[in-house]
Amino acid sequence: MAGITRSARAVWQGSGKEGSGKLTTDSGVLSDTTYSFTRRFGEEKGTNPEELIAAAHSGCFAMALSFALGQAGFTPTSLDVTAKVTVAPAEGGGFSITGSALTLKAKVPGVSHDQFGAIADEAKKGCPISKVLNCPISLDWELA
Repeated sequence: MAGITRSARAVWQGSGKEGSGKLTTDSGVLSDTTYSFTRRFGEEKGTNPEELIAAAHSGCFAMALSFALGQAGFTPTSLDVTAKVTVAPAEGGGFSITGSALTLKAKVPGVSHDQFGAIADEAKKGCPISKVLNCPISLDWELA
């Protein structure tokens, strides 16, 4: 299989604190979606890069885990994943993503607690978004 390329475009106008930008994806899911300093670091409603990374991480991990469970002979009934991405001031200025915390509630018939834990840990390490993040990634899970 050849590589797949996805793209998004950001257009920013103005200063870092007072300006704003618009995000657009080729798929059209985001279409001139506004983002700004106050949406990123304040309480103003709207999206921001870290929220989009959290969405990508939770979705990628859920898919990776579903595939890994399937390879082990299990079919999940549901995988409910939340990712919380933290951004904090960096040494020397600017900001860095300091962690992504995955929380999982899973229903997987027939899998043992130990089997599930091992499969989930490997999926966390192997998901493409986990591989690209340069920060600690935690996983708390519950198997129903």
